[in-house]
Amino acid sequence: MPRIGVLIPGSRTGFSPRVEALVQGLRDLGYVEGRTIAIEWRWADGRVEELSRLAAELVGSNVDLIVTGGTPATKALKDATRTIPVVVALFGNPVGAGLVESLARPGGNVTGLSDFTPLLTGKRLEILGQIAPGASRVAALFNSKNPASLLELEATQAAASTLTVQLLAFEASNPNTLETAFAAMKKDRIRAHMVFTDPALYSQRGLIVDLAARNQMPGIYPLPEYAQAGGLISYGSDSKELFRRAATYVDKILKGAKPGDLPIEQPVKFELVINMKTARSLGLAIPQSVLLRADTVIE
Repeated sequence: MPRIGVLIPGSRTGFSPRVEALVQGLRDLGYVEGRTIAIEWRWADGRVEELSRLAAELVGSNVDLIVTGGTPATKALKDATRTIPVVVALFGNPVGAGLVESLARPGGNVTGLSDFTPLLTGKRLEILGQIAPGASRVAALFNSKNPASLLELEATQAAASTLTVQLLAFEASNPNTLETAFAAMKKDRIRAHMVFTDPALYSQRGLIVDLAARNQMPGIYPLPEYAQAGGLISYGSDSKELFRRAATYVDKILKGAKPGDLPIEQPVKFELVINMKTARSLGLAIPQSVLLRADTVIE
């Protein structure tokens, strides 16, 4: 029976939609936990400092392959092993972060799926400007411990300069720093915010959208789960679909493929999700041009 490890940087509750998608993807390919495959689960609960220890545990347990998500977890696994295949269900800029040689031919033991594109950050700023036209100063909420977030910050700053938007960066990764960040945004009279893609922030999405509501601050988010949790609007790939697709990499590698020969997949479709209940609570009238482009409107 093949044995795979799964290193989740967030919590069981926060990552449940993604984990369920991964398990379903494996099941669709004939891999059922406890019957045709054994799974070693590890949860970091949003603590980046735990990733190295958990990665070493999985490597020491002699699994055949490891699945993970996020750049920090991938880096921890790559530091722990250069031989055990690592399938990344979702990471930012794997080339820029030095995790793979190229998207077409990753080389080494890491492959998977990436949702990074520099054009995406500019599009989010553009949409935010359409739904909150008076917001000339925008807060960018990011996790400085995530190398991919630093690359995303650079791309967003470049986009902001072309859109004549002043971007102010606020670092956060846990409930305490999130509370502090939103308090600082309010003090600086910032009228809108955006959140970067990050496992720790994803796990705290419920708190983030709650703080945004309490501070009456429109926001745009990278994944639909934020809008489903009460966030105003999201624009990005479907992370659940990426985790489901990761199962196909597991299947190929268990059947003999080398991870370094499997190209990194990038999403070809991005979803725009609007939460109209949140829009009404903020007193915002979503422009018809934005509504017509929405893939999902939550009433």
